[in-house]
Amino acid sequence: MPRFCDVSLPVPLDQAFTYSLPLSLEQRAKAGARILVPFGPRKLTGVILRVHDEPPGMAVKEAMRLIDAAPVLDEELLSLGRWISNYYCTPLGEVLRSMLPLAADVRAGKIYVLTDAGRDASKQLSIEASGDDALNQTMQMLAARPLSAAHLKRKIPLADKVLKSLERKGWIAAEQTAHERDPLRAPSERLRISLNDANDGGRKLPKAERELLAYLGLHPGSHNLAEIEPAVRNASAAARALARRKLVSLTPEPLAIRSAPIRAPHELNPAQRGALDLIRLGIEARKFCTFLLHGVTGSGKTEVYLNAIECALAVGRGALLLVPEIALTPAVAGQFYARFGDRVAILHSAFSDSERADQWRRIRAGGASVVVGTRSGVFAPVRDPGLIIIDEEHDASYKQEENPRYNGRDVAIVRAQALNACVLLGSATPSLESRFNAGSGKYTLLEMPDRIAGRPMPEVKIIDLRQEFLETRKHAIFSRALLEAIRERLQNGEQAMVLLNRRGFSNFVACRSCGERVQCVNCALTLTFHRRDRRLLCHYCGYAEKIPSVCPKCQSEHIQFLGMGSEKVEDELHGQFPEARIARLDRDTVTGKRQFEDILHNFRERNFDILVGTQMIAKGHDIPNVTLVGVVSADVGLGMPDFRAAERTFQLLTQVTGRAGRGDLPGIVYMQTINPEHYAIRLAAEQNYTAFYEKELQFRRFMKYPPFAAMANILVRAAIQEQALRMSTELAQHLTPAPENMKIMGPAEAPVPRLKAEFRYQLLIKSGSRKILNALLRKAQEFARGNKWNATALVIDVDPLTLL
Repeated sequence: MPRFCDVSLPVPLDQAFTYSLPLSLEQRAKAGARILVPFGPRKLTGVILRVHDEPPGMAVKEAMRLIDAAPVLDEELLSLGRWISNYYCTPLGEVLRSMLPLAADVRAGKIYVLTDAGRDASKQLSIEASGDDALNQTMQMLAARPLSAAHLKRKIPLADKVLKSLERKGWIAAEQTAHERDPLRAPSERLRISLNDANDGGRKLPKAERELLAYLGLHPGSHNLAEIEPAVRNASAAARALARRKLVSLTPEPLAIRSAPIRAPHELNPAQRGALDLIRLGIEARKFCTFLLHGVTGSGKTEVYLNAIECALAVGRGALLLVPEIALTPAVAGQFYARFGDRVAILHSAFSDSERADQWRRIRAGGASVVVGTRSGVFAPVRDPGLIIIDEEHDASYKQEENPRYNGRDVAIVRAQALNACVLLGSATPSLESRFNAGSGKYTLLEMPDRIAGRPMPEVKIIDLRQEFLETRKHAIFSRALLEAIRERLQNGEQAMVLLNRRGFSNFVACRSCGERVQCVNCALTLTFHRRDRRLLCHYCGYAEKIPSVCPKCQSEHIQFLGMGSEKVEDELHGQFPEARIARLDRDTVTGKRQFEDILHNFRERNFDILVGTQMIAKGHDIPNVTLVGVVSADVGLGMPDFRAAERTFQLLTQVTGRAGRGDLPGIVYMQTINPEHYAIRLAAEQNYTAFYEKELQFRRFMKYPPFAAMANILVRAAIQEQALRMSTELAQHLTPAPENMKIMGPAEAPVPRLKAEFRYQLLIKSGSRKILNALLRKAQEFARGNKWNATALVIDVDPLTLL
């Protein structure tokens, strides 16, 4: 009988922890199930990796409670988690936590308990102090039982100050708690109620419960609980009480997704048919293969996805579609709901914890064989997936920028390989790595060079802002040609999109007397002015402050707002076209899925004439009445200290160009720039991906950047600059001399040298061998552990997509 279990915990320590199993759990504990265990003063939820009967040779703590009756991670997903942990050099516990969207199941909290010294003091106080003394009251209540701060505050007005005082004296200690959430405590609007066949056994029920049962008897079927509350007093509390007695059933309300207008299935053109035939052969062969579907914007890639999923379902396998942004999910989901009905499930981060958990359980139970999700959807427990589709496979949002720093696209390929499934990577602007793999025969290249229904690609005009200034002698946001084009679209009842990939009203605030710029107190970055909120904001750490009336350095009143963002573009358009209905779509106007859906739905329904936005408007939107796209500054991003700057600029410009002319009317695009000769801008205007790929590949080959080398970025962080510099220097000395066919660059200040109150130095490593690179990164981790660095001081990013 197994008496011990090895548990992976979500802590920054790359090891498993052994616990003894109480008799009640010895037969029930299984690998892949979650378990609640003590960890120092905390109680953490971990995943069982192994149950065994091997004494660890040291005293171990006892596990507390098994959360899952059956494993939530099968062996396939556990193996995938181990691969991610090894490849990306990140603790397995943090990987497994990110794989499970079940945080809503366990509620964490904190309680206060008396220490031994506190118990002695409590006895003395009970004799000496007055009964109404706040400190004495707190001590006596804690002597009876451990209590939370919230409970104490309700009873004692000064509990906050008293608790801090008692902690300083060492009379009390805080303990972390964790217990399972009651699923019946979900909000009423998220629950449906229906009457069960069970009887009440003759028990006398309260009036509210009797009235609710009578209402359900008169109105058979399932009802939204919130909608019943006006008809039945105290229906919410009564429903929960009846559910615990098994007299009614409470089930989660299905998620409502506002989708794009549904397109009827159409006859595939020859390019679509040719691509689908090859994909079908791969699915039916039940062998691992990766396809790269390179189709121009508007070429009908979504229809190929839908038909490919039908092929997977036809052979009894599931399918998974990943999209890069929460913004894309509603539009894509609508097409899938129309085609596959209730077999579709949605997984993305804009849902609440409980919503994601409900969807995840439905997938695991086999209730959904088609899953649409964002990056973390790659871990969806689809039964026997035969096809994994990565839409817009080039998008940087597939790379997680915090631990575990995995790339959802690459993880999907590894998962498909283990399952003998097919992977379909789709994009109008494939990443250089994917296109290179297709050229070398690692992937199968599928091309769709034309738009569906013979629609032409939009005409693109480059506006040289240097020449515009020479002719007008004005620094204007919009060129004369772009303003005239917008005016023409408004007169014709057509719609326009205007892109500026920068948030806020002004980039920074500066003093005209001394040149001082207002910077973030935590980061080496200037604060951005947001006029609607009337504040200066850091987009990295969230720090905000009021707009200064005088310069903080020289006290001059000559404060100037410089640069522009999407908020200023919107304001300028209102000034130029006061009769136009204008909406803005960026991270300031959209905080979740519902705001995004509302703005996009109203634009699609022609309730807005112009949509202004950042890169959120550039990808995935099919709005037939948009005939004009204006790019305010095509140069944004080109000057970033990153070897991928040109690639990202080309991709963004090509994608936003593709939003124009997707209906019956032709489209036109105006790109404003001060670098019209730059190859990324020029080739994006020509929509010539092949020429850009060949030119960029030549640069990458010469500089030994991916795909011609494996790369990792090692970041060393510390609150004191001298400490960060010393640590990074010592690490570099430890790693050198570099192995053969490897180059270590640095240490050097990171492009953003201070972020979130930490100074940052980095080492950039390029290697011809991934195996040797991984060994070097493990060596760096061992050095950090050996020198007892803080667990968060060393950051390793394998295959980084940004070097900031």
